[in-house]
Amino acid sequence: MKIVLMADSSSGISQKEAKELGVLIAPVPVYINDEQYFEDLTLTQEQFYKKLQEDANVSTSQPNPDTVAEMWAKALEDNDAVIYVPISSGLSETGHILAKVAENDERFRGKVFVADNHRVSITQRQSVLDALAMAKDGKTAQEIYDYMMETAPKTSIYIMVDTLKYLKKGGRLTPAAAAIGTLLKIKPVLQIQGEKLDQYAKVRKVSDAKRTMMDAIKKDLTTRFKDYTDAGKMTFAIAHTNNLAEAEKFRDEVKAEFPNVEFTVIKPLSLSVASHIGPGALAIGCVSKY
Repeated sequence: MKIVLMADSSSGISQKEAKELGVLIAPVPVYINDEQYFEDLTLTQEQFYKKLQEDANVSTSQPNPDTVAEMWAKALEDNDAVIYVPISSGLSETGHILAKVAENDERFRGKVFVADNHRVSITQRQSVLDALAMAKDGKTAQEIYDYMMETAPKTSIYIMVDTLKYLKKGGRLTPAAAAIGTLLKIKPVLQIQGEKLDQYAKVRKVSDAKRTMMDAIKKDLTTRFKDYTDAGKMTFAIAHTNNLAEAEKFRDEVKAEFPNVEFTVIKPLSLSVASHIGPGALAIGCVSKY
């Protein structure tokens, strides 16, 4: 069975990496001062952060369903099935909309599997890698889809946000709360447990944020992910927004703290995610692997 893997750019998989992996990436639109851009196609990370420094107004939208459907149709010309891994439906309606397209369009019924396993960024990327490995092992599209949905809860992400400005712009913080937080130099640690972005803790220093995130991960590994941890089936990855030097330091600290857990990659957060949290963010994800 010939299967093609596809995700959106919220996965953090660049167009270049996608070609190397043999997967397809649907770009998520990013708007800067109401002008539409696509990461890796018409907008680079460097250009995006330069625009933020100029205080540009940034926002995002969902991938165009018609564009995604066209990509599916083309992929099915040479393949038997498509597995599409969208950003978590807890963060975007993309998964729900595209699942309906796959269900209602006879071209895709039974051939396109929209695997909304509630992942984003580094955890979404791991899902794509898992699916590729399963396809290589001869698993069917249905078997891969079932595995992805079964293991959906086996993931955590913790994010330190360096500035409250973009959370305020996105309506996740009231102006008053943002003003107080900025005055007190608060760096919130947020979490994604498969669904929405929620508050986890409040700290004032980067070192405290990193310690808080590592303690949270340690708790996850020894409680709800214990069986997978004991079986050597959990991995770590780190993501950041224009904060590579700190991300590399954090990687070394994480590897020293958890020498028996596989560390996979450091990746910049996609611009569709960075638009909502701004520069200077640091994140760690732990996620099961195939």
